[in-house]
Amino acid sequence: MYTHCGTHVDTLSHYGYDGKIWNGFSEKEHLASRHWTVCGADKHPPIISRGVVLDVAGAQGVDALPDSYGISDADLRDACKRQGSEVRVGDVVIIRTGKMTVWPDTQRFIQNEPGIDLSAARYLAECGVVTIGADNIALEQLPTADPENWQVVHCYLLAEAGIPVMEMVNVEELVGEGIFEFAFLGACLRLRGATGSPMRPFALPLKR
Repeated sequence: MYTHCGTHVDTLSHYGYDGKIWNGFSEKEHLASRHWTVCGADKHPPIISRGVVLDVAGAQGVDALPDSYGISDADLRDACKRQGSEVRVGDVVIIRTGKMTVWPDTQRFIQNEPGIDLSAARYLAECGVVTIGADNIALEQLPTADPENWQVVHCYLLAEAGIPVMEMVNVEELVGEGIFEFAFLGACLRLRGATGSPMRPFALPLKR
């Protein structure tokens, strides 16, 4: 099984700038013949935290956002306001674009996905979140609006902000039951040096 398939986490070794990943670790010093010796899935701790789903699609009154829609920081603030949620330090935040509503149509699911842009990534990082996830395949808007960087959000979150990414997180049942805040538990497979690893996260409602 490919390490980046299904619900999974992107570790801090997944993306970087000019041969360097998070904390300035260089490929020359820390990339072995088969894996990174730092920042891999074997170094990724279990996550036990407060989780928040931001239903951006629902806030805009649609089942799924349009193709290649760039979710801005303003969109996240609007989703918070509409559903009565607050993003706090230490949170795991999961973005709902509505992409899971077209699964398992792989062409519709994969191509031209809506996702967060750099302003949204910076907003969440400045809020102090520990992990950012989404219900799509790459978290961020594709194709990117940045002509010089294919995945600008990945580079920023992983290499600059030090925030791991979760992808393909199905939150349809949670949102369908009106659950936007919960206790989050998740641990990936500790694959040595891997840039990504499968994860089966759990959401335990805080209030019923």
